[in-house]
Amino acid sequence: METWLTSLITKTPQEGYELAIKMARMGVKYTQPSAEVRDKLRPAYAESADSLTAASQVIAVNFQTVAAANNYWR
Repeated sequence: METWLTSLITKTPQEGYELAIKMARMGVKYTQPSAEVRDKLRPAYAESADSLTAASQVIAVNFQTVAAANNYWR
């Protein structure tokens, strides 16, 4: 796999949040490398409140990590 995460440093909180989302998406991609399987599973979790809440929690934890790495953009 190619190197896609070269730094946690971002210019703005918005960029940091977008990085947190990318980190979550890449985590799923690493966990399930088959795009075909991910596509087949997507309808099930796309309409599941529990799955969407879990995804939001992963993004929130990733954003905490990115924010701390950026000294909370101070």
